[in-house]
Amino acid sequence: MNKKTGSKRKADKTDRVDSQKESRKKGKLRENIEAIVIAVILALFIRTFVVQAFKIPSGSMKPTLKIGDHILVNKFIYGVKLPFVRTTLIPVGEPERGDIIVFKYPEQPDKDFIKRVIGVPGDTVQIKEKRVFINGQPANQHYGVHTDQNIIPGQVNHRDNFGPKTVPEGAYFVMGDNRDNSYDSRFWGFVEQSAIKGEAFIIYWSWDSEDFDVRWGRIGTLLE
Repeated sequence: MNKKTGSKRKADKTDRVDSQKESRKKGKLRENIEAIVIAVILALFIRTFVVQAFKIPSGSMKPTLKIGDHILVNKFIYGVKLPFVRTTLIPVGEPERGDIIVFKYPEQPDKDFIKRVIGVPGDTVQIKEKRVFINGQPANQHYGVHTDQNIIPGQVNHRDNFGPKTVPEGAYFVMGDNRDNSYDSRFWGFVEQSAIKGEAFIIYWSWDSEDFDVRWGRIGTLLE
């Protein structure tokens, strides 16, 4: 074997090794890209159809939910909905009295509100001096709290005296647990079923921005 032939074979072998390394690099890059794409698609699917995270910005649901609570919302529990048009593709269940729901605010659909279901389709809702009545019977709602002892006449404001009004089909009457400080169905009307995103079920993080403190005791709390 002459020197030229040996050098050529070495060069060919080096080229093959470099080519194999390049192929492995491209293969790993492709695998990483595919994994990222799959992860993004899976995350979007989960967020759209299964569960979504929300942050509580106001005190309308105190003491159940506080400002700075981060919650997870079950979007599957009321059925699979087609994004954007909000049409239900696969019905699963319907909101019940006492459910804490996240929905598109009727007056500004680009905003999300969170309240508790008080009246379901067909219910007659009335409020007399802060007490809630459903179909003529006083509702046992331990989660509703009052911080203002004053009673506002119904002619002035619907906060403490409202109705009676019957909830129409495909709609729900909702209120905040902080009854004296909640802008809800007493003022702007019913929530359409198509506007409901899901049911809040757990606090996964809670941050007190005033004291710069983590509320460890609230993390993992199941909502009722």
